[in-house]
Amino acid sequence: MKRGFIFDLDGTVYIDDQLIEGAREAIQELQERGDKIVFLTNKSIETIASYVEKLRKLGIDINQENVVNSNYLTARYLKSKLLPNEKVMVIGEQPLYDEITNMGIKISGNENEVRYVVIGWDRKFTYDKLNQAFQAWKNGAIVVATNPDRTCPIEGGQIPDCGAMIGALEGATGEKVELILGKPSQLAAKFIVEDILRLPHCNCYMVGDRLETDIRMGNDYGLNSVLVLTGITEKTMLEHAEDQPDFIINSIKDLPELTKDSNSKALNHLRT
Repeated sequence: MKRGFIFDLDGTVYIDDQLIEGAREAIQELQERGDKIVFLTNKSIETIASYVEKLRKLGIDINQENVVNSNYLTARYLKSKLLPNEKVMVIGEQPLYDEITNMGIKISGNENEVRYVVIGWDRKFTYDKLNQAFQAWKNGAIVVATNPDRTCPIEGGQIPDCGAMIGALEGATGEKVELILGKPSQLAAKFIVEDILRLPHCNCYMVGDRLETDIRMGNDYGLNSVLVLTGITEKTMLEHAEDQPDFIINSIKDLPELTKDSNSKALNHLRT
């Protein structure tokens, strides 16, 4: 039976430029048995092409159509909602700008003429950028974000991610940013499962290290959710967590064995 695997990247397949032990071999085994694979990352500061290049350098054979990031999901959503002459404001880095303009969407810094404000991870985030987004919101612009991640795992710790930019704007507006286009968005899950993997939900696995994005998306969309312990989440954090995985494995290395014989939630309720 063919299965589909949606892999998070940072903290699941690698950390910084260091491949998780056994990741290459595990992914290769899944590919050789005929399973379908998609890599899905919330990180908005890199392009899809750069992820393909990085994975290939790490020895993972993958094509561009098998990598999806939050920038692409955001641009795809905006394209479906905007009229031809409508514009968006972008708070983020160059890869987010590029993905949006590649879709033929017009970008503006004028808070009086934009329909959407797009919030992404921005390592040069300033008060002026916050004020621009706030003024656009006051003028009726709809706020969307690439991803809700508060931090990004790096070797030796974590650094602030897009959630910090979202928090700043929420603090100014007093309203929650509800429209997230990356994980755990059901729009993202639907697109990947139905348009790329094209497999039944019960045959698909969401594999990641973060409960509130990876595991929540998998659970909400009826996928098999698999938590790896190589990234953000430690096993002790599960005791009071709202989002509980269907399976827990030490690392991606254990995934082929876990999914060798059965792939149905109905048959697997034990958590390791």
